[in-house]
Amino acid sequence: MADQEQAELRLQLARLRQEHMDFDLAINAMEATGCDRLAVQRMKKKKLVIKDRLQDIEDQVIPDLTA
Repeated sequence: MADQEQAELRLQLARLRQEHMDFDLAINAMEATGCDRLAVQRMKKKKLVIKDRLQDIEDQVIPDLTA
């Protein structure tokens, strides 16, 4: 993988990690204020999608040592 591609993936990782953390904070605030359960569930689902994207990119950036 070219250095440019790896740098772009690392930047995307940082953005997704921040977005994941933002969703976590928002979910905690929603739960603390007694927000609608359906809205909380939707936020959790979006957070899970971000986590899956994070894992996919991390797999590309960090090589599998057993392979």
